[in-house]
Amino acid sequence: MSYFVTGATGFIGRHLVEELLDHRDGDVFVLCRPGSMGRLETLMRRWDSSRVVPVTGDLAEPGLGVDPEWVAEHADTIDHFFHLAAIYDMTADDDSNERLNVGGTRNALDLADALRPGCFHHVSSVAVAGDYRGTFDETMFEEGQGLHSPYHRTKYESEKVVRTEGAVPWRVYRPAIVVGHSESGAMDKVDGPYYFFPLLKGLRDHLPAWLPLVGVDLGDTNVVPVDYVAKAMDHLAHVPGHDGETFHLVNPEPQPVVDTLNLFCRAAGAPQFATPVDRRATSAGLLGLIPRALRPSSYVGALVRSGPAQLLLDQTIGRLGIPAEVLGHTSFPTVFDSRRTEKALSGSGVAVPDLESYARTLWGYWEDHLDESTGRNPANRAALAGKHVVITGASSGIGQVTALKVAQCGGIPVLVARGKDKLEETRSLIEMRGGQAHVYPCDLSDLEAIDLLCEQVTTELPSVDFVVNNAGRSIRRSLHLSQDRFHDFERTMQLNYFGAIRLVMGLIPMMKEQRSGHIVNVSSIGVQTNPPRFSAYVASKSALDSWSNVVASEVVGNGITFTNIHMPLVRTPMIAPTRIYDKFPTISPAQAADLLVKAMVEKPHEINTMLGNAGAIAHTVAPKASFRLLNMAYHVFPDSAAARGQAGEPGARESEQIMLAKVFKGVHW
Repeated sequence: MSYFVTGATGFIGRHLVEELLDHRDGDVFVLCRPGSMGRLETLMRRWDSSRVVPVTGDLAEPGLGVDPEWVAEHADTIDHFFHLAAIYDMTADDDSNERLNVGGTRNALDLADALRPGCFHHVSSVAVAGDYRGTFDETMFEEGQGLHSPYHRTKYESEKVVRTEGAVPWRVYRPAIVVGHSESGAMDKVDGPYYFFPLLKGLRDHLPAWLPLVGVDLGDTNVVPVDYVAKAMDHLAHVPGHDGETFHLVNPEPQPVVDTLNLFCRAAGAPQFATPVDRRATSAGLLGLIPRALRPSSYVGALVRSGPAQLLLDQTIGRLGIPAEVLGHTSFPTVFDSRRTEKALSGSGVAVPDLESYARTLWGYWEDHLDESTGRNPANRAALAGKHVVITGASSGIGQVTALKVAQCGGIPVLVARGKDKLEETRSLIEMRGGQAHVYPCDLSDLEAIDLLCEQVTTELPSVDFVVNNAGRSIRRSLHLSQDRFHDFERTMQLNYFGAIRLVMGLIPMMKEQRSGHIVNVSSIGVQTNPPRFSAYVASKSALDSWSNVVASEVVGNGITFTNIHMPLVRTPMIAPTRIYDKFPTISPAQAADLLVKAMVEKPHEINTMLGNAGAIAHTVAPKASFRLLNMAYHVFPDSAAARGQAGEPGARESEQIMLAKVFKGVHW
């Protein structure tokens, strides 16, 4: 088969192309404006397939602006024409929506009429239901519904164009609110529920997670991940006998807005909302006596659309980055029936995953990749713009997120890690967002390789303004199990201590010449609290701390300074082998990266947590009591299966473990 796809560089489009490449044969022709060719080429390198063939055109041109000779050559050879190109933005103006959603669909149909494909697949939206109240099934379209926004109106009009004006068979797909990939969290922009994420981040940073917040019942929403939408479209397009039908790509069960927000609050570690009156529990009781039109979930949309209310919202929640138009579309008065879709997907293995299973993944991706608050901070930009920042361990976790945040601020990350391919992916991500980065692969446990790295960096770069010693190795194993594993100590010291100081020693001459430079060491809260089973790891971090404290006094006159961050437990791949950490309170890589940015901007000597400071004081004033407490923890938290070299975890004292983990939040037990 062969395929033609518009909107292939868009969010849903690129996932659909991946599905076609993975599960179907034949060429995939993709429409691309000349100005978007660079982005398409980046995607094509990732797809690594010669079957993707660019076709130059423009959504706003008649026949999509495709060369007539190309059309004549490929007429009657395209099996499936997928039209995804459109504006998916509640805040877009009337003209843009009309020109691209309605006009673009007409232009796509013109091209389809000339190509005569087997089927024209149109991606519409549940927005066509407008303010319809009740159940809206897949056979329904013109039901007298109100269409109060340009987005709703033009999605309705564009679907109507497909139904009435095309000369080829068609199928229509109506996705609900599309969020990131359920496995990777990947999302390309802030939209839908993502507008609320900065607010949740602010609540997390300023209020304790246990504090309940009063909420109101805002009705139901409907959220689906992009991978479900792409997989479902791929399957449904190839099931025979469904031309002229519509498919609802929605969650079969409506999702209460407050419950959805609370899933993201839990993922963020923010306090959650409690609704004093729940319509689901009281629909037959007191709330059932209130006319539907007077319930909060019914009038929010109409209220937001009123002029005075919109002005008020612009000056309140608008200042938090939440457009008033988005607030009016957070809930649906409609229940979307998807039984036809579910029947057609039966046996395919394609189904909507439960949001609870991937909410944390979505939050993590947003926090790591889409949160731009770091780059908007004037102090951060003033300190980092144009500066070269050497970051070790930059291919994943804390190092990668730090690189993205540095680039947000106008800095130039110098990416160092062992794997070149992952570093190149990070650089590509930074460059796609308009930034700049350099890649230097290096095995930081190899001292000679570090020397070559330093020589290369100081020769090729005009300056080295910051060094972030982030790369590290963690080993959690008791001394009892380490008797025949002395290499654990050697390897940990080699990377965490010798590799780090070798790098700094190689770059300090350039910093002295500049008469400026700042080194940030990612140390550990364990240096202050001395948790059992981390003798190899804590010793290496303590050595780096002590070395930096001594050297700082020698080079401060050259304008060179140090910051040691005693980092609490961070949710990274490094802690993944220890399964008991899955239920522990941890900070995210983005929160850790924020500390690194703070260290570069403010240049304090240390960054500690309150608990870390308390642990250091306890070891000084009451060492015997501290060791007794740590010995108790030693018996509560056993060696992991990985440390024992066995399969399966030992018998768990889970309640005691979780209690200690919450009381001593952030400690590496």
